[in-house]
Amino acid sequence: MYYITAASSITHQPSFGNDGFSSVISPLAEGSELIQPNYKEYIEAGLLRRMSKILRMSVACSKDCLRQTSTDQPDAIVVGTGLGCLLDTEKFLNNVLTLEGMLPPTSFIQSTHNTIAGQISLSLGNHGYNMTHTQNTLSFEYALQDALLLLAEEQRNILVGASDEHIPFLNEVSEHLGQGPADIPLTSGASFFMVSEERENALAEIIDVEVAGAVQDIPAAVTAFLAHNGLTAMDLDLVLYPSADFGGSADFQFVKSEDAGLAFVEYLPYSGLYATASAFALHFAVDRFGQGRAGALALVCNRMNRNLGLTLIRSVEA
Repeated sequence: MYYITAASSITHQPSFGNDGFSSVISPLAEGSELIQPNYKEYIEAGLLRRMSKILRMSVACSKDCLRQTSTDQPDAIVVGTGLGCLLDTEKFLNNVLTLEGMLPPTSFIQSTHNTIAGQISLSLGNHGYNMTHTQNTLSFEYALQDALLLLAEEQRNILVGASDEHIPFLNEVSEHLGQGPADIPLTSGASFFMVSEERENALAEIIDVEVAGAVQDIPAAVTAFLAHNGLTAMDLDLVLYPSADFGGSADFQFVKSEDAGLAFVEYLPYSGLYATASAFALHFAVDRFGQGRAGALALVCNRMNRNLGLTLIRSVEA
């Protein structure tokens, strides 16, 4: 069995360091700002000045997870990101266009997707397994699967998470790329978790994670996933899906018809739109579990860009 023993998110909601945030947040308004902690409590001032937004978020969340579990070092660091370090990528490309001669290497080095996991490792002084997954909207689910495989190989504590950042240029291209409904703002976010085989002080149990591309029949895929775990839709207590604009209502109508008491939450209106927002949804579910009964089941359904990621968790006794 695998457990989540710590969770930390920096988003446009008051999620960082606030247990119970899931019960007080409201849908984001256009123009909402990222709610950032005092990074100096987590990152040295000299390093902080050279870090972009996505690196600051990721390092702070990672160190917060270690604080929650009193863990000195994770055995592995696994990160998912859909678009990577956009701010540094944009800076490097602007340098290519505007500077002559030799280009400064810093923005190029920090523009690669694996910079996030690498910077976390440097900040922690960690020399263990370090991996980045970038599979568009399924990046977090692939990272989580990797973390569970490491636990199966008898690693003890795995730091796993996902982050993506918004830059103004995304607003210019989002309409052409079909990146979602106009009433859901493009945002930034980072969510990290400590996962372990140790049940002590666990926040939730991870039952299963599954990913698939180009899924045509969502109800059939969800039903098969639940059946594989000996469950039906009637066993669920909470379902989180992106939004009705991504087909959520229609996809889960079969679940609603079976259990009128099942809670449904559209998570994109709360997180905003970014490639790895399903990591925020998982933290939302874990936080909601802290206010309810043990044994409750939650399904996070990441259904975006014709991809499908399913994460099933169960609440545990405190």
